[in-house]
Amino acid sequence: MNASILFQTTGLLVLSNVFMTFAWYAHLRNLSHRGWWTAALASWGIALFEYLLQVPANRIGYTAFSLPQLKILQEVITLSVFVPFSILYMNQTVRLDYLWAALCMMGAVYFIFRTPAGA
Repeated sequence: MNASILFQTTGLLVLSNVFMTFAWYAHLRNLSHRGWWTAALASWGIALFEYLLQVPANRIGYTAFSLPQLKILQEVITLSVFVPFSILYMNQTVRLDYLWAALCMMGAVYFIFRTPAGA
């Protein structure tokens, strides 16, 4: 596995997920007093930056990883971004379920990456 491709893909996906998470959920805190269409327009504006990072991340990653490997990588990153966001930004309480979800994702990573891409 090419470490450069892994780092580029992972870095871009982490940044993409930060934008995605804010686009999907920040309006619940910041725009709850406004109409849903206002929240939708704001979210679409934020999501543009998500796609500007996610598309190149997947194109770079697909040169070394299979599609299922890219998907599992994306899901692990999503949880890694979402948990701190929900605790620090949305003021949600920490739950033991976060640990169980993380363990399940570790299992998914193991099974999807145990064989080389395309094998």
